[in-house]
Amino acid sequence: MPAILLHTCCAPCASHAVEELRRMGYRVTLCFANANLAPAEEYERRLTAARQLAEHVGAPLLVDPPDHAAWLTAMQGVEQAAEGGDRCGRCFRYSLERVHALAAAQGFEAFTTSLTISPHKRSAVILAIGRELDPIRFLAVDFKKQHGFQRSTELAKSYQLYRQNYCGCEFSHRT
Repeated sequence: MPAILLHTCCAPCASHAVEELRRMGYRVTLCFANANLAPAEEYERRLTAARQLAEHVGAPLLVDPPDHAAWLTAMQGVEQAAEGGDRCGRCFRYSLERVHALAAAQGFEAFTTSLTISPHKRSAVILAIGRELDPIRFLAVDFKKQHGFQRSTELAKSYQLYRQNYCGCEFSHRT
C-alpha cells in the first residue's frame, strides 16, 4: 500500500479526502502545513481539529512548524488581491512546496492536498501547482467531485470538528 502525505488545509476538508485516498489504496498521513493561518488562536483551533481527525481516522499527523512571517513575505505585493486571485494561488504554492519537501524528505511515494474539496477554491489552479512541483509524485484529485464537499460536512459534524467560516489568512477577512 503506497504511502501518501495529505496536505490538510483543515480537518473538515481532509475528512473526506482521507476516506477517498484509502478507497484508492493509499496509506494516509495527514500534514498540517498552514503558515497562512491568522491569528494564532485560529491556527491552534484548526490544529486541534486536525489532531482530532487524525485520532478519529487512525492516521499519523505531521505538523510543519508555522512561519507566518515567512508566509507574509511570500505574499508581498498581492495582499490586496481579490479572494480567489493571485494571492490565493501564491498561498497554495507556498503550502504545497512545504508539503512536497516534507514528502520527499520522509520518503512518501505521493502527496496531495485537501484544498480541492472546497467549493470556494479553484481546483484547476491547485492541481496545476502540484503537477508543476512534482508531476510524478503529486496525486491530482479534485475531492469536491461526487459530492465530496457534502460528505466532508457530514463527517465534520459526526466527528464534532471545528468548522471555520473563512479561508484562514488575515486578508480573507476583508472580502
